Amino acid sequence: MLRDFFSKKKKYATIPSERAKQEVPEGLMTKCPSCRTIMYTKELKKNCLVCDSCGYHHRMSAYERIESLLDEETFVEINGNLISEDPLQFPTYQDKLEQDRKKTGLNEAVVTGEGKMSGLPLVIAVMDSRFRMGSMGSVVGEKIARAIERSIEKEIPFILFSASGGARMQEGVLSLMQMAKTSAALSKLDEQGGLFISVMTHPTTGGVSASFASLGDYNFAEPGALIGFAGRRIIEQTIRQELPDDFQTAEFLLKHGQLDRVVHRHDLKETLTTLLDMHKK
Repeated sequence: MLRDFFSKKKKYATIPSERAKQEVPEGLMTKCPSCRTIMYTKELKKNCLVCDSCGYHHRMSAYERIESLLDEETFVEINGNLISEDPLQFPTYQDKLEQDRKKTGLNEAVVTGEGKMSGLPLVIAVMDSRFRMGSMGSVVGEKIARAIERSIEKEIPFILFSASGGARMQEGVLSLMQMAKTSAALSKLDEQGGLFISVMTHPTTGGVSASFASLGDYNFAEPGALIGFAGRRIIEQTIRQELPDDFQTAEFLLKHGQLDRVVHRHDLKETLTTLLDMHKK
């Protein structure tokens, strides 16, 4: 009948079945959180985890960052065996640390070591926000301080990539002490005439932004990175004013003189190499 003809179901279903969903391997595709473009994860990684459509900088793991910048087979990790204790006997802290070790393959929220960039030697520290949101505990501070000391000892530049939610509350005041320890080590590096380049990535907040991340001879950031101390809502409630939409972004900080440059990830190695070459001894 004519009525049946118009009421027929569509030949092709618009809602994928559970079986069809399962046939797409997990991790094959990645959706950009900025422009919502869906792309192959493999192609995204080839592009240094930068969205081809809008230029959004996806987060990089510590080892992905090192691989993208340092010369092949030159990186030697140092102090990789240091792990956090539980000085305050904070409930579930040890369980969470163990979960993050299994999830990330890291012992802590920062990877430090020596290597070469375009043939130029350096000491590097790269924070990884996948481990306890890159929070700064005693081991994070100790590893960064030791990396700075290695830079002083060998008289080679120190580059740090920060990505952190701030101090690690499970370690209380011991976490806050890392701000002073790392800053003191950087002061010694400065007295020796050493070079420190700080690159802030998304996000760099709390005690990290208030200490070593902001003490570089050159302070750079990646486009769109969130950088600040307290949260936006806390600041608005305190000063009782509405803040600009771009507040605490890398671009906002550059505009107000708190950064030297916002550097696209594709230009980062060339920029860093130029500085290393200028300051080589």
